[in-house]
Amino acid sequence: MIRNILLVFLLITSIAASAQRTNSSPYSFFGIGEEFNPVTVEQSSMGGIGVAFSHYKYLNFTNPAAYADLRYTTYSFGLLNNRLTIDNGSAKETSNSTSLSYFTLGVPLGKKAGMSVGIQPVSTVGYSLFNAGLESSGKNTETLYSGKGGVSRVYGSFGIKLTKEISLGIEADYSFGNVENSITNKIEDVSLATKYKESTQVRGGSVTIGTQYKKELKNKLVLSGGATFKMGNDLKVTGDDYLYSLTLSSTGAEFGRDTISQSSIIGNYSLPLKTTLGAGLGKYDKWYVGLEYENQDAIATTGSLSTTNAAYKYGESNRFSLGGYYLPKINSISSYWERITYRAGVRFEKSGLLVDGSSLNTNFTPIDDFGISFGLGLPLKQLSTINMGFEFGKRGTTNNNLIQENYFNFRLSLSLTDTNWFQKRKID
Repeated sequence: MIRNILLVFLLITSIAASAQRTNSSPYSFFGIGEEFNPVTVEQSSMGGIGVAFSHYKYLNFTNPAAYADLRYTTYSFGLLNNRLTIDNGSAKETSNSTSLSYFTLGVPLGKKAGMSVGIQPVSTVGYSLFNAGLESSGKNTETLYSGKGGVSRVYGSFGIKLTKEISLGIEADYSFGNVENSITNKIEDVSLATKYKESTQVRGGSVTIGTQYKKELKNKLVLSGGATFKMGNDLKVTGDDYLYSLTLSSTGAEFGRDTISQSSIIGNYSLPLKTTLGAGLGKYDKWYVGLEYENQDAIATTGSLSTTNAAYKYGESNRFSLGGYYLPKINSISSYWERITYRAGVRFEKSGLLVDGSSLNTNFTPIDDFGISFGLGLPLKQLSTINMGFEFGKRGTTNNNLIQENYFNFRLSLSLTDTNWFQKRKID
């Protein structure tokens, strides 16, 4: 089994490497980049819900208390393909990018507890924007805005049943990564171009506490509720910024000349408490419907980050999600389609990012996000599944000289189960 797991992992990572992320959202310029919600493919297919949901074989990245119900050792790998169309009101451009979403392992610990460890991306930066214009002198000017890098996290989660109906969980993670942003400017008939570059390292840890409640009602209905509290934490950002002259070859190669200025970047992104609340109703391995709300106060920047760029700021963020699944007949012998899990959901999100497209630093527009999702869980042998998720969404607006993004996300995961861990072997 372990050999098979390693082969699958190598296959997935090689696919992700061969489909390198070359483009991303232009909004990944701000902060630490375009952020990802920590959800599995199963969760994202249901609008991102998960705080009140638990299952004996599915992992849950939203609420660590859910691992109290895990009964099978589960390995899970996820991939994301993003097709993005950006629209500034007068022109459109489309790009594709593929990346590894997560690599994680969940393990039951007896009949009342479970744990999970893994690695996931937190954010990504990968934009490249070109702008041509005129100087006040009438000369043509070309400006290239580009960025790369991102932040990932490693985590460990633990959940345990305190009573038949109440579970408690805790998760600790550590985020790390490198981000580089640059602006290159070339003026007609000027031999040297100039480039401003920021190279930073991001580091920081956080702790999340979660709880779940389940109550069995009549007719095998199960009422569930959940809450998580991600404690306030800081992401420390250190690095350097440079302003220097350079020459550009006809192929785009850069040859640095003189450093005009250099300074250190030292600051923090102070993330306040994030609260997620949810409730759901369903029948085991038949259907489930859940509603979820998430809220966080405005992110604060301190140190040199507080004066880096006045074109954006942060406000309160929140998210509403509604979703669920339907499984016609889990043990159907006559029809494979009846053993497939069908998922769907909708998500409304206020990201908390506010951007000023007027260059006056006084007219800030919120960058909101809306998505509709659906997905399939295709059963394999021994409770393993292939999960596919599809999401259509819109983010941002063309108002205030900003950009609207229309995106289609295709997510794919392979969840493999193994019943041999921490179980005594039986002799026939």
